[in-house]
Amino acid sequence: MMFLFNGIIFLAGAAILGVAIWVKVDSGSIFGLIEKLENAPEEVTQLLNVAYLLIALGSVLLIIGFLGCCGAMRQSKCMLLTFFIIILLVFIAEVAGALVILVFRPLVDELIAKIGIAAVSTIKMNYGKNPDITGLWNTTMSVLKCCGFHNSSDFVGSPFYEENNHQYPAQCCGGNSTICHPMVVEVTIAGCFPKISQLFADNTVVVVSVALAIAALEICAMTVSMKLFCSLKSRSAFLH
Repeated sequence: MMFLFNGIIFLAGAAILGVAIWVKVDSGSIFGLIEKLENAPEEVTQLLNVAYLLIALGSVLLIIGFLGCCGAMRQSKCMLLTFFIIILLVFIAEVAGALVILVFRPLVDELIAKIGIAAVSTIKMNYGKNPDITGLWNTTMSVLKCCGFHNSSDFVGSPFYEENNHQYPAQCCGGNSTICHPMVVEVTIAGCFPKISQLFADNTVVVVSVALAIAALEICAMTVSMKLFCSLKSRSAFLH
């Protein structure tokens, strides 16, 4: 059972670490887009630290898996106790994080509003003029099948809009041409923020289920490790 639980934890840590490193080095990811936002509020820029947090979490899970497997194989009380303490600390941190999210949930709407202001400002000032920002928005809109942050009106007044006879990016009409006519854009593609919000709403059950599964796995791992630790301690006392 220790090998089973810790094998899953080890693989989960490797997966999280791999994704975190990919997100950090991929300039075309959502983090790259956030990094390019001008006049972004301080809370938004803190999102860039999520990649480092995931790298740390993945590394910790790898260590936990290693300690659990080696502690069981070598029947090391020290390793098992260290494993139990780390799992317990991670579990407490997860519970505390969940409580913080619940308590500060109303602040999320305020933060999203600030992100929207910074995103629209960046589009109006740089889309069509700055290649990096233009490329990031094009990639985001192509992947999510969306247009602008809120809707197509975010592009009104942008360099692209002015240089193309008041027309919109191709992604606002499905990407079938280089530009999008105003008569078509109003009834086709939604904004990126509504798409992301809907994506989170559709997957809330999955996220909660995964979180509960991880919590259950951690509780089982702590229980088995402590049972094995107590068994080894009792046997050691009996032999002496």
